Order: sequence, then structure tokens, then C-alpha cells
Amino acid sequence: MTSRTRLIGIDPGLRFTGWGIIDVEGNHLIHVADGVIATDGEDPVPARLCALYDALTALIQTYKPEEAAVEETYVNRNGSSTLKLGYARGVALLAPALEGLSVSEYGAMAVKRAVVGTGAATKEQVEMMVRRLLPSATIRRADASDALAVVICHAHHRASALRIAAGQAAAQSRPAGTRPGRRSGPARSRPTPEAAG
Repeated sequence: MTSRTRLIGIDPGLRFTGWGIIDVEGNHLIHVADGVIATDGEDPVPARLCALYDALTALIQTYKPEEAAVEETYVNRNGSSTLKLGYARGVALLAPALEGLSVSEYGAMAVKRAVVGTGAATKEQVEMMVRRLLPSATIRRADASDALAVVICHAHHRASALRIAAGQAAAQSRPAGTRPGRRSGPARSRPTPEAAG
């Protein structure tokens, strides 16, 4: 019987942080929940970071995912915006780590390739594929769609890593000198041309 694993994806931002949770069972992706954490732009940055941390921690404690995936920060032309995004990303990495989850990071191009098949995909194409892969997702904002895309990317990378690990384990468990697909034990002798005549 295939085990089920719960994963959370986070698309960090100081104003809006998207989140999405899925269960993975074999190759099957099951939507659990998604949404957006909003902070008040009138509050000082430390208070907004505290609010983000508290909300992420509450989500993790409620849904109990086993692993987390966070989108990597991109640098834009506005230094102040980049800095604030970096603050939010730090909280997005810290909250699941403090809850004992392993945390993986994925760049935007890797996410687009995993979900759409090309790193040049548009946001609209990513959201369309997310909706196709997770038809029960609500996705009220693009931030939630981005978070679900991140967690789908992690599910694909995780599946590949598990297949590689299983293959390596199988190779290590075989007796020395054997190859996959061949029977172990004494080789059968073949008749020589002389004996066949």
C-alpha cells in the first residue's frame, strides 16, 4: 500500500504570502487547502513579520505537513522591495524549520518547468496547469496559485529523488557481479558448435 505524505508550499511576500497544502500518494496529487496570509501595510515591519510567522506556524500546526517548499527570492529593481521580500522569505524558511520540517527551495524557472514544462511559462499558464492538476483548489489570489505550483514542483523533485534512492538501494542489495534483469546462480552451459552437430 502506498503511503501518503503531506507537503506545504509557500510563496513569500511581506504584503501577501501564498500557501498551499497537498497530499502525495504515489503519483497522485491531492489538494488539501490553499490561501493567502495578508499583513497590514500600516504596521511596522517587525510587527508584520511576527504576524506572518504566527500565521505560518498556526497553519503548520493545524495541517501537520511533513515537508515544506519555499520559492526563492528574485531581485527586482526596487532595493527596498527586494529587502522586504527577503525578510518575508526568511520567516517562510524559519517557521517550518522550527516546527521540525525539512525545507526545500526552488527558483521560479524550476517551478515553471515542473508545472508547465518550460521555464518561460507565464503566470497565467502556471495557474491554468495548477488548476488542472488540482481541480478542487480554490485559488482566490495568484499568490496561492504560486504556492501550489511550488509544492507541486517539490512533489515532482521528491518523487525523482525517491526513485533514485530506491534504485541505488536495489543496486547495493544485489550480490556482487550480478546485473539487473539477470538471474543469479550458476550460468547454464551452451552447447559448442561441435557438440551441436
